Amino acid sequence: MKNLIQKAKTLIEALPYIEEFYGETIVIKYGGSIGDDDLHDFARDIVLMKFVGIHPVVIHGGGPQIGNHLKRLGMESEFIAGLRVTDEATMEVAEMVLVGKINQKIIEAIQAMGGKAVGVSGKEGKMILAKKLDLDTFAAENGIEIPPGSDLGMVGEVESVNPHLIKVLEDSGFIPVIAPTGFDKEGHTYNINADHVAGKIAGALKAVKLILMTNVPGIFDKEKNLLSSITESEARELIRQEAISGGMIPKIMCAIDALHAGVDKVHIIDGTIDHALILEIFTDAGVGTEILL
Repeated sequence: MKNLIQKAKTLIEALPYIEEFYGETIVIKYGGSIGDDDLHDFARDIVLMKFVGIHPVVIHGGGPQIGNHLKRLGMESEFIAGLRVTDEATMEVAEMVLVGKINQKIIEAIQAMGGKAVGVSGKEGKMILAKKLDLDTFAAENGIEIPPGSDLGMVGEVESVNPHLIKVLEDSGFIPVIAPTGFDKEGHTYNINADHVAGKIAGALKAVKLILMTNVPGIFDKEKNLLSSITESEARELIRQEAISGGMIPKIMCAIDALHAGVDKVHIIDGTIDHALILEIFTDAGVGTEILL
């Protein structure tokens, strides 16, 4: 009986959040660092969100999977400033893994849970207009030193987002699952950081939340304490103190950009926790770290 009462209390706790977010869009970035074993719970959470009237939009990464596939093909990966140098051959593999493999695996998992998902890349419907990443600017913004004359090849950044296709899919009852590729005005394809894509899409959709799912609990202070909530100014100070470093810096900058574009809140959560999405969205305590202006 106690277990039944607790289940009822959990549902009651979720009710005001269901009411608050009904009809709203929540953008979720599913990190490539999250193991396949966690995909089942993630898919169930996404379907539950859709069934209670929330519009989830999924953007996925795939860096580790691309690296593994390149290795199996005998192709070595070279990195500059933490980003993979992408020539034409590498781009072909990246697109195959992102669009043809990971995207389809997420779709299959969502549909196995009773949802309706459609997989697209940023190239469909001219969703993502990209441009070649300005590596010097990227390195300067993230405090990274790079060798002179460095070139990442076909690594891009988002110039603009056309959200029309996403809205059509949402309104038709589908869950969009988006691979982080796009092309420029000349038709050149680019591989784009999935956090960056998620932030730009969240801003274009004026999403109520952007949730970045990764394999770490959230943001920590200098004493290694997990922070449940921080502001932009506090995040910048933690970067200055080097409490936030490495791959977390681009996530923070992506979060800040999304907030300034109109997203209400950004959350960084550990996607390896069972039903992390549901805990973050529908409970008072939540998990991970929320970022506010």
